[in-house]
Amino acid sequence: MSTIPKNFQSVIDKTMFLAVQFTDAGYDIYIVGGPVRDGFVKRPYGENTQAPDIDLTTNAKPEDTERILSKFADAMWSQGKRFGTIGALHNGQKFEITTHRSESYSSASRHPNVAFGNDIEEDLARRDFTVNAMAIKLPEIKLIDPFGGLEDLLQHKILKTPIDAGESFSDDPLRMLRAARFSCGYKLTPVDDLIEAVQGMYERLKIVSAERIRDEFNLLITLPDPQLGLWFILKNKLAEVFLPELPALSLEQDPIHKHKDVLSHTVAVVAKTPPDLVLRLAALLHDIGKPKTRSISQSGVSFHHHDIVGAKMARKRLEALRYSNDQIEQVYKLIALHLRFHTYKMGWTESAIRRYARDAGDLLEKLNALTRADCTTRNKAKADALMASIDEFEDRYGELKAREELDAIRPELDGIEVMAELALTPGPMVGKAMSYLLEIRLEEGLLGKDEARARLRDWYRVNQITEK
Repeated sequence: MSTIPKNFQSVIDKTMFLAVQFTDAGYDIYIVGGPVRDGFVKRPYGENTQAPDIDLTTNAKPEDTERILSKFADAMWSQGKRFGTIGALHNGQKFEITTHRSESYSSASRHPNVAFGNDIEEDLARRDFTVNAMAIKLPEIKLIDPFGGLEDLLQHKILKTPIDAGESFSDDPLRMLRAARFSCGYKLTPVDDLIEAVQGMYERLKIVSAERIRDEFNLLITLPDPQLGLWFILKNKLAEVFLPELPALSLEQDPIHKHKDVLSHTVAVVAKTPPDLVLRLAALLHDIGKPKTRSISQSGVSFHHHDIVGAKMARKRLEALRYSNDQIEQVYKLIALHLRFHTYKMGWTESAIRRYARDAGDLLEKLNALTRADCTTRNKAKADALMASIDEFEDRYGELKAREELDAIRPELDGIEVMAELALTPGPMVGKAMSYLLEIRLEEGLLGKDEARARLRDWYRVNQITEK
């Protein structure tokens, strides 16, 4: 190989010492996967992560790999040993070295049957796509490309499998979902055979664990622009298997008022949000409550309470996909609040700013981003008015935040101070007093503790009379 992409040279430099150890021991070793592919498209490998793993393959068996690595590795791990993979850390760089292998899945199994081999071309044949079935042999730096992956990547701009697509997807059905990500992320057109295979066997994705589907989907949805990938999983029915709420958004249009296409709107909203996982998930699922809440009348289409209904549906779906509790609750809150901004139609009083900020909490920035993205109207005046309103809120919030502790809005007196001021013991009245003080805080801001105590005493005097 005469020309090495400059951004690939660093990967070679990090790997060359390790390669020499293997060749001196009588084994071949190759860089495979992402570093090779990304090197040729001049994309920094692992640009979104620190020190990404470098994948290699060798004809050394796992126990031989361990023996070689033990002489120089700073650390080793062997959780994947039965699948042929040994991990190592050397000079701050992580490596995963896998013995040449072939693998397949039985008709109902989520776990592959692995057989080790000695041939690099056989190993590359088991890879998902030709653009990933390339290797660089070290230390001589020789390109191994038996399936024309480089031409597919740079010239033909197509996505295809090294072997028959049906056989490849049967071996590992997750590859059908990976096709969405690679075609979208690298702007590759899937060949007809690949599309036909997905359409004919999309239901086989059911045998793949929720965790693997989740992890692959996360990579898709956080691409800079995931629209092509989302349409891939929708048009080829993959979404029906693991995210059926999404295709359900393709509602029959209102025959009278021609309500906008909720599915197209949703995909557009996702693309307009920054590539933050929680925010993208909220954007994707923010309207999934609409099919259940849709009603049509002479005045038009309405989706009353679709925010709350959708938040509950999103929680259930994300639980099934094994997202973390923290991620689920953040997405739930964003969806439940995604219409809240529009309830402040009378403008942004200081009280309104405090209440909105209190409700959003540490998700305020994400909620504003979702509100902006959710505006896909073609009415420029309407869109400009909403953006101006969000700008006004953010400016005034910044000013108010500088004066008050808006990040943690709470009553100016704590429970102990309330009990001391009113000579109370713990009980319901203390809770009512705290709620009253919080309401003052939201409406009027910081009053000072002396004024808060005076207000509290007046409130308590009135409530004592009322309760009597």
